[in-house]
This record gives sequence, structure tokens and C-alpha cells, in this order.
Amino acid sequence: MTHKDGIAYAQKLDREDALAHLRCEFHFPEQSNGKKDLYLLGNSLGLQPVKTESCIQEELKKWQEGAIRGYFEGSHPWLAFQERLAQPMADLVGALSKEVVVMNTLTANLHFMMASFYKPTTSRFKILIEEHAFPSDHFAVESQIKQHGLCVENSLIKVSPRSGEDLLRMEDIEASIAEHGNEIALILLPGVQYYTGQVLDMRAITQLGHQHGCTVGFDLAHAVGNIELELHQWGVDFACWCTYKYLNAGPGSIGACFVHETHTSNPSIHRLAGWWGHNKDTRFEMGSQFDPMLTAQGWQVSCPPILAMAPIVASLELFERAGGMSVLRQKSRELSSYMMYLIKERLLGKVEVITPENPEERGCQLSLKMLTTDGKQLFDELQRNGVICDWRYPGVIRVAAVPLYNSFEDVYLFIDTLERLLRKNDQ
Repeated sequence: MTHKDGIAYAQKLDREDALAHLRCEFHFPEQSNGKKDLYLLGNSLGLQPVKTESCIQEELKKWQEGAIRGYFEGSHPWLAFQERLAQPMADLVGALSKEVVVMNTLTANLHFMMASFYKPTTSRFKILIEEHAFPSDHFAVESQIKQHGLCVENSLIKVSPRSGEDLLRMEDIEASIAEHGNEIALILLPGVQYYTGQVLDMRAITQLGHQHGCTVGFDLAHAVGNIELELHQWGVDFACWCTYKYLNAGPGSIGACFVHETHTSNPSIHRLAGWWGHNKDTRFEMGSQFDPMLTAQGWQVSCPPILAMAPIVASLELFERAGGMSVLRQKSRELSSYMMYLIKERLLGKVEVITPENPEERGCQLSLKMLTTDGKQLFDELQRNGVICDWRYPGVIRVAAVPLYNSFEDVYLFIDTLERLLRKNDQ
């Protein structure tokens, strides 16, 4: 697509955008002067859908008026509330509804999954991760290795960008798996790298890992609601994600897991068991012998937190109204391509985009390095000018134009503000 500069062109794109009406379904934060912030941080915390409040109020009213009856009565009884979320959540990740469960939070779910799928032996005990993975993933993996009485230094394989580069190369991941494959018990990588915004080839990684006998899992925190996924078709063993970024379910909201049906149908797989993962047909018989549900819900341990799940209902409805991830992904490509164009047109030599230029290798997020000024100082100035993005050490400003609620005019105004501040700093 050939773009043009100027706000009139951005406004034209917005008039032609079939998803533009969804913007009014979200609350935008405001500055002290009453002007709305330019919000480009859905990769860290999504905006609140307008319907979120009423979804929570609906469950509060059930509790107020019916108390315990809320578990069994009404159009959406609490006893099966998580099943209400399974299909729309599965649609977002390319899964069967029985392969998805909404539970816990992201790092807790990584621990739950590794309790089942990291089974080190004397010959196959290593975990392959990305050297610059989000710190919580590092912490979780290392603690799991120690839990098995193993040495982290000998049990952890890290893949990293080459010297002087920012992005992972697929051939280096392939080489690492080929070299250590017979020792690797688990491959755990991100779907989208949080710092650079790079999309990894999850299908190829899964196939290669399985060829070498490795279990393959993904942290999809920056992928779900951002890019198209086909977890079932790709044969991924497990995946975990949060819901407060692109899924707009609120700060610290409940997470979710995918477990491939080849594993959910196997009752002998060890799992951290709890009452809510027990066969729901006999759960209330209160027996002491665990009989797991043969779905991803078999990994649940506790009663689902209804008030925490209610915001997810509001968010998932908007994804359905948008027409699903393929439609959103197309607008995402257009937004990020437009931002790329403006950076090249107006900020050449001043800003470097370290996110892949190929639209298929990036999602909403662009990670920007400042070449002529202090990046952290510039980020602070953007904040003072009503631009909400974020700074990630050691040196990038991350921005994300989210197709559910960001506009082409947002992109234009961001670049316009960035150029103005850079010009001021150069004087």
C-alpha cells in the first residue's frame, strides 16, 4: 500500500476503516486539561471496554440478589462460567474449545504447565529459552530446574541475537535445537518477543522440536489478540498468556492456557491437581480419588473467580464483533506499515525501528531506538505531551497501534509529536 504524509490522508484512512466504530467502545484516559491521551500502550495494558463495568455489575447483582443461587441459576450460572469463555478464547488462538482454560495468571500457569510437561531424565533434562526472555519466564524456568535438583548452568540453553543485532535468527534457533535436541526436555519461547516485537515462527519451531523429541511450549503474552495463531494445527504442546494486554481485561487480570488435545485426553499425565479440575459429573460426590476432566479444564485447581472473569466477557465480545483475528490483523498491518512509512519519511537518521520490517514478522508493536538524543529523556517528554507509550531498558520506546481502538490519525499525531520533540532537542 502506497501511503502519503499529512493529517488529511490519515483522516481519510480512518473514514475508510470498517473497524473505526469500535473505538467508541473503549474508555480513553484524559490529561489534566481534559484532553484525551494519545494511547499507544495496548501492548502493556489494554484500554477498558465500555461494557466492562456492566459485565461486572451483572455478576455483583447476581451475588447481591441470589447469593449461592448464582452458581446454578440464570443465563450464565457461575458453575460453568469458565465454559462461556472457552470457545471465543479458543477462536483467538486457533484451538478447540476443550484445549483452552481461563485460570490463574501467566507465570503461575507457566509453572502449572511445566509441572506437567518438564519431565527431566538423566539424558534429556535441558530447557531451551531465549536469552532476553521476559524476566518472569527466566525466574520460572530456573526455579523449575532447581525444583528437580538440577544445576541451572548445565540445564539451561539460551538462544540470542547475534552480536550487533537485535532480532533472533530462525537459523540460529534451528542450529541450537539440532545441536542439543537429544538433551532438550522442553523448548519454551515467546510467540512475540516483548522487547523487539518480533514474531517467531511458532509452527516451524514446534515441528523442529518434535522431530528431536522435545516438548514445545510458548509464552503468548504479546501474541494473543495481536497476531493470528493456529495452536491446534501447529501441534503446540502447551501455551500460556495473560489477558490484560491486547485482550483488554484489566490490570493483573486472570490468564489462560492451551493444552493440546493429545495431552488433555491422557488422564495419566501428572498435573498439579485440585477439586475444580476433577470430573464435573462426579465432583460433588466429594470423593478423594482425583479423576481429571479430559479437557484443559483438568488443570484447574480452584473455583474460578467470577468477578475477575467478567471483564473478559466484555473484551471477547468485541473481538467477535470485529470479525475475528484475520480482520483485526489486516488493520494492524496497515497501522504499523503507516507508522513505518512516516518514520522513514520524517525521521530518517533520527529513529531506528528494530522491529522486523516484514509485516508477517511483527504485530502491533514497533520498538524505536533514538539515534540523536537520549531515549529515556525523550520518552519522558512524550509522556508530558500526552503520548502514552513505554520505555524498556536498555534503550527502546515501545509503541503499539491496536486495531480495536487506535486510529490512523493516532499514528500521524504520534509521529508529528515525536518529530517536534526531536527537532526541539536538536536545537
